[in-house]
Amino acid sequence: MNALWRSRIFVAGIVAVAVSSLGFAPTAHADKIRDLVQVAGVRSNQLVGYGLVVGLDGTGDQTTQAPFTTQSLENMLKQFGVSIPSTGIQPQLKDVAAVTITADLPPFAKPGQTIDVTVASIGNAKSIRGGELLMAPLHGADGNVYAVAQGSVVVGGVSASGKSGSSVQINISASGRIPNGASVERSVPSPFSSSHDLVLNLNAEDFVTANRIVDAINHLYGAGTAHAMDGGSVAVRGPVDPSEKVAWLGAIESLDVQPGDAPARVIVNSRTGTVVIGSDVRVSAAAVAHGSIQVTISEQPQVSQPGPFSNGQTTVVPNSSVSINQTGGHMFKFGPGASLDSIVRAVNQVGASPTDLISILEALKQAGALHADLVVI
Repeated sequence: MNALWRSRIFVAGIVAVAVSSLGFAPTAHADKIRDLVQVAGVRSNQLVGYGLVVGLDGTGDQTTQAPFTTQSLENMLKQFGVSIPSTGIQPQLKDVAAVTITADLPPFAKPGQTIDVTVASIGNAKSIRGGELLMAPLHGADGNVYAVAQGSVVVGGVSASGKSGSSVQINISASGRIPNGASVERSVPSPFSSSHDLVLNLNAEDFVTANRIVDAINHLYGAGTAHAMDGGSVAVRGPVDPSEKVAWLGAIESLDVQPGDAPARVIVNSRTGTVVIGSDVRVSAAAVAHGSIQVTISEQPQVSQPGPFSNGQTTVVPNSSVSINQTGGHMFKFGPGASLDSIVRAVNQVGASPTDLISILEALKQAGALHADLVVI
């Protein structure tokens, strides 16, 4: 394998290869169980809330187009004993913006701990840079309040505009984050401490990997400790004493397991032209013809000028030129059981574009010569 051939693969951008070294079989490797599975029930929970960001420098919501901002501010002022007449007065706010607040509540989070929150404008505020989020409750999917958010908004974007309408913007200035901006008020019950048996859900369903995880756990704790429920889940019998469960699960997650081989698969991104070919992809004996037809249409309109005193009108006469050019076709063939190395070499030698490569792979799949799953995203 020479350097010229390797450079053609990467510069052309035709094929992205998910192996460490072309032409060599990947060596077996072992992963920690914690990298292959997730404990059932141990997950984060999404929180969402609504609030007001104040202290903006004239970049807040225009109340005529975002009336809910004014309504929210009036409701908040009523809680502090400040009432605004319902008729005759329409507050014109420029330093306030209505926002949504989102956060992820991690597993085992306890009251008093803090989490990060994301703040995003839902009105027509130009920027929330420098604003202060007023205290806002964050609700879970069940409607209960699990955290309360408040703090200064950190914005990574910048925007500026002139009176003539010219503007410049870098990143997004209508959303930002508040590090440690929410305090947890309620913890989420977890089955980890209440259940004796736990379920390990595989990140990628595979019967071979599930069986090897079962063998590794039973080898350490004895036969019958773990059993595979299906290709995606492994049930493990835990200790009766809850205080021993953390150390027990930590020992299981630290076990080394060699995952099963990834399925032979070709991933095609039809929008970007990216093609990823797995290392186990093979093709049967097949011949492929590659050619292209180019159709060029050029328009050169001509002006028809009438003669003097003819009472005619000047008109534009269309003049189209159509040409068809078919470049020389290329044909290449694969031998029985051709590997990824042969596939990449063949498509690069004929100079196939990403679009042509996708067509070639689809044709090979339809002909039954491509022994892999063809996934188009």
